Amino acid sequence: MADRSILRLGPRADLLGSTLLGSTLLGSTLLGCAAPAGAAEGSPLAGPYGETLTVDDKGITLRFPDDAAKLRIGGKLQLDFGAAGIRQTGFPEPFSDNVGVRRSWIESYLTLGKTIELAFQYDFADPMRPINDAAIAWKGIPGMILTVGNMKEPFSLDQLTSDNNTVFTERSLADAFAPARNFGFAIGRSGQDWTVVTSVFGGNANTGIRSEGVASTTRATFAPIHTDDAVLHLGIAGSFRSLPRDESPLALSSRSEAFLFARPFVNTGDIRDAASVGRLGLEAAYRTGRLLIQAEYIRTEVSRFDGARSVSFQGGYVEASYVLNGQGRAYAVTPNYGTTYAIFEAVKVGEEARVSRGGIGVFELAARVSAIDLDDGAIRGGIERDVSVGVNWYPDRNVRIMADYVRSRAAPSALQGGRAIDTDVFIGRFQVAW
Repeated sequence: MADRSILRLGPRADLLGSTLLGSTLLGSTLLGCAAPAGAAEGSPLAGPYGETLTVDDKGITLRFPDDAAKLRIGGKLQLDFGAAGIRQTGFPEPFSDNVGVRRSWIESYLTLGKTIELAFQYDFADPMRPINDAAIAWKGIPGMILTVGNMKEPFSLDQLTSDNNTVFTERSLADAFAPARNFGFAIGRSGQDWTVVTSVFGGNANTGIRSEGVASTTRATFAPIHTDDAVLHLGIAGSFRSLPRDESPLALSSRSEAFLFARPFVNTGDIRDAASVGRLGLEAAYRTGRLLIQAEYIRTEVSRFDGARSVSFQGGYVEASYVLNGQGRAYAVTPNYGTTYAIFEAVKVGEEARVSRGGIGVFELAARVSAIDLDDGAIRGGIERDVSVGVNWYPDRNVRIMADYVRSRAAPSALQGGRAIDTDVFIGRFQVAW
């Protein structure tokens, strides 16, 4: 998993300040001035040619007559803060900073008629990979979506879930094996209870489409139970990527489920003779009412040039979440574009629960156990197991405040000759998304 840069306080406070200011101003505009004086919240403003402009919790939306076109502009700001301590002596501080901007991006979606969807997302907090989704989709055949561009490969329920809606501040340790976003094309089909997505991808649009070889990735899901009150989700995904010789080496690593860590405790280092990487993922989830339980297992095999022995790694997680005073997470079979089929959506905040309407918001409790094994053959990347508990508070429709505690153990680790590392972590997040 590629390391994500951290927009830190201190030497780069000016950049952090400008990012926060821009995001806050835009978010405040969207959240606070949805309608002119005397108008209902989110009521549309009519234009001279029949178009309407709406500003509400979904962002800025411009609609043209007869559904000829619709343009929506939104964004998100995620500000992380926390503290961590390592129980063993002799290690540096795990967090080099206690506050960081996790994501700060603007996104736009253009719908043309009923068959064309364009999407673009830009993250100001990630200078190395600022472009996220940049894709165009065609939906001219019922039940089918063809998408071309930079987007997520169809692999892993955890990874395909939106960054806005993950149960914890970070995905599990096993997310190190998910290929995430790259440039390619995908064809998806779906029925009421099933989905199949197959695709071909190159490299990431930010780092070079031709620099990371070619991958074929496929995911299929089936929901034998699918009602308003209960969902049983089963899924399988496979991916094979051929890697070019003498290019950037393959490296797999995972931070201990907190963005602010200065370094991962498990890390394969550069595998310079990697010829290909194959992935197999199994996923299952069950939602009944307000309770959601989901689990995944991912196995990754790396073959090597010149007849060297292949190496295999594995990881997985089991997590549960419970919404105390609201509806359970809805199951979304079909996306507007791309590969994010068959996922669980955000917790909804009803009108009566909104703090701005005199309510107390919606609360969600969660627990997770995850593990990753990056030790095989000559590769001594380490083994880590994490136990996490968390609480999410949704005071209003666009806002979420998160608090996680993570108990992490890496034994052996990839640091100081494999020394064991036990860490206690508190990580919080303030999120505004529109």
